[in-house]
Amino acid sequence: MSHRIADQSGDVARGVKDPSLGWMIAFLFVVSFLGLFSVVPLRKIMIIDFKLPYPSGTATAHLINSFHTPQGAKLAKKQVRVLGKFFSFSFFWGFFQWFFTAGENCGFNSFPTFGLRAYQYKFYFDFSATYVGVGMICPYIINISLLLGGILSWGLMWPLIETRKGDWFPSNVDSSSMNGLQAYKVFIAVATILGDGLYNFCKVLIRTFSGLISQIRGKAGSRSSLAHKEDPPASPASPLTPRISYDDQRRTRFFLKDQIPSWFAVGGYVVISAVSTAILPHMFSQLRWYYIIVIYIFAPILAFCNAYGAGLTDWSLASTYGKLAIFTIGAWAGSDHGGLLAGLAACGVMMNIVSTASDLTQDFKTGYLTLSSPRAMFVSQVIGTAMGCLVSPCVFWLFYKAFDDLGLPNSEYPAPFATVYRSMAKLGVEGVSSLPRDCLMLCYVFFGVAILINLIKDCLGNRWGRFVPLPMAMAIPFFLGPYFAIDMCVGSFILFVWERLDAPKAEAFATAVASGLICGDGIWTLPSSVLAIAGVKPPICMKFLSAATNHRVDKFLQGSS
Repeated sequence: MSHRIADQSGDVARGVKDPSLGWMIAFLFVVSFLGLFSVVPLRKIMIIDFKLPYPSGTATAHLINSFHTPQGAKLAKKQVRVLGKFFSFSFFWGFFQWFFTAGENCGFNSFPTFGLRAYQYKFYFDFSATYVGVGMICPYIINISLLLGGILSWGLMWPLIETRKGDWFPSNVDSSSMNGLQAYKVFIAVATILGDGLYNFCKVLIRTFSGLISQIRGKAGSRSSLAHKEDPPASPASPLTPRISYDDQRRTRFFLKDQIPSWFAVGGYVVISAVSTAILPHMFSQLRWYYIIVIYIFAPILAFCNAYGAGLTDWSLASTYGKLAIFTIGAWAGSDHGGLLAGLAACGVMMNIVSTASDLTQDFKTGYLTLSSPRAMFVSQVIGTAMGCLVSPCVFWLFYKAFDDLGLPNSEYPAPFATVYRSMAKLGVEGVSSLPRDCLMLCYVFFGVAILINLIKDCLGNRWGRFVPLPMAMAIPFFLGPYFAIDMCVGSFILFVWERLDAPKAEAFATAVASGLICGDGIWTLPSSVLAIAGVKPPICMKFLSAATNHRVDKFLQGSS
């Protein structure tokens, strides 16, 4: 919504709302709790009746339970020590790099690893401990997909489209203008993301409804067999009457002991919805009260679908529901009534609701397996959400005030999805008439290719489908560049070699090493931001110049001496 991103997108006239600490905190407080209350009445259905697996929540529960064994406690202490070592290394590595970043494109993060020509197309290793750590955590196929997307876009497509300057788009536009090459980068990425999101949305929705139908038929079958007592009892091996273990019986009793009344959840949702409907139009005049009411009517249904789908597939589609809100509300409001800002605000509301709903249900699963009180889990989630409503805007505000180029393509923190989401809102309001030549055709092609790749992946099954790249991951470097994908592939290579040399240690400590690298580099950004706000600049600019530029510099120095 900011003026900075609007300038980059070339649509300031469509409306801007610059970030402010006050309205950001207030916005989060009035929308972030709705998802928690919307899913509470369904917790028993999700966890006990349907027995949804929630893979991440189950893995977290097993990890927590393992800490309470003698072997698990001993391993946990070793993991903490390893994490501390790599945290310290990453922190001081960030501190060391800071000394060489006195100017633009200076320092190790601008090192032309593969030459200056490759550097112009963002092919370089930027020595980021964060991305190396993320690469160690992410599956190999995600990192490879990112790298393939970077090679396809910045290594092939953008250089070819650049040669059509003056034909497909004006030759005198700025490189960041949405009337030039930037439009191809953004909208082709958006089309790929939408194609992938639509396919997975439909797939999860089909699995959700088929799972619901199976559960309902199973319950109906069980009741029917109980009603006919003269019939022989069902076989113990029947999937409709599974044998319940003692542990599951104990977990169920504990889970149902601390009930959260349904009237409390429904009443809380209604009250917060009413307060939110009254306050949000004062924050965003373009977001009418009746838009908000429609969102809140459909939000619990979408929150249930997202929570159920996440339970089956471990895949939250919060961003997809947010995009749905962008197009729906943006088109409803129209360009003459601030549809762009209305769509973006609606996206924020919808994503908050469906995301927190699936997160809470995932935590309920963890609590069920660890014999934790559901009421304590809910209260803890409310407290954590309230803390997030304060901490997240403050951290963002620190970055926003410390880095004047935050959100710009060539900055240290490009925030690519800011431009992507604004472009989606613009597309929803204006339609496709504003796109440059052949951009729409390429968008159609990549939208279809994303669906086709997902279809091939599912048809091949787990054995061969796991080698098919992910379109969503491939789309991210289209706009951002492949440099971070190179860092992540370095992390994957380190993990691959470690697993071949010592698989047990790699399995035990790889996550701790990666977490230390990420946390140390992340924590260093706080003191670096404070130094930037205080006006303290690094003393050295380490920059790499082309041969021609070096020759000119040498000539200038010789003339001045």
